[in-house]
Formats: sequence, structure tokens, C-alpha cells
Amino acid sequence: MGLLTSILRSVTWWNGQTLNTQLWTWRNGVKVGEDSQGNVFYENKDKKRRWVIYNGEAEASRVDPDWHGWLHHTWDTTPSEAPLNHKPWQKPHQENLTGTALAYAPKGSIRRAEPEPRRDYEAWTPE
Repeated sequence: MGLLTSILRSVTWWNGQTLNTQLWTWRNGVKVGEDSQGNVFYENKDKKRRWVIYNGEAEASRVDPDWHGWLHHTWDTTPSEAPLNHKPWQKPHQENLTGTALAYAPKGSIRRAEPEPRRDYEAWTPE
């Protein structure tokens, strides 16, 4: 681990785990699985507390729905032990893209590379 990574971990919480989280995980955590994005999931020895160590930016929408249910005690078995059945019409999980270049922009949006001309009103001109 480089010096910059160590400094970032000591002063930020959004770039993976902090030093305190790493110590807590080392002392009390039992790894139970990993999701498709590389996020690692833990629980303590008495199985009452569950948490995730993000692979990169700490963004909650990056947790797969299967693991989200386990984190919030909706079900007791992890998705790696008992994978959920997915319907054929369900789309794969995608994190929240708001504020990124990949965010949805409607046809007339100025955020599009080539927005369509506006046709929803006519400008008023005095006679």
C-alpha cells in the first residue's frame, strides 16, 4: 500500500475503508462473501452486525440488490450460499448514474451532445 493510499484512508471515508473500519473488521469481522463489483461483505462473530467494504468509492447504490437484502436482515442466508431466483425480464443491477456523463438525458436536454430543437412553445413577439 502506497503512502498516498495510506493518507487518503486516514482522512477520507469515501475511498474504501477508513483505518478505524479496517481495525474493526480485522478484530471482529468474518468475511461472508463478495459481489460482482468486488465489494466485500462481513458480519461480526455473533451475526448481529453486518457491513460492506466498498471496492472504490463508497456509494450505496453500487451494492447488488441481493446483498442489500442480506445487509438489512431481510434474509439470513447470503446470496453466495443461496442465490436468489431472477426473472428473465429483470435487468442487471446498475449503480446510480446521476451526475455522471452516463446519466439519462431526455431528447430535448441541453446535456445531450446534439439536443433536438425545442418545439413545445413559440416565443412571444410584440406586434
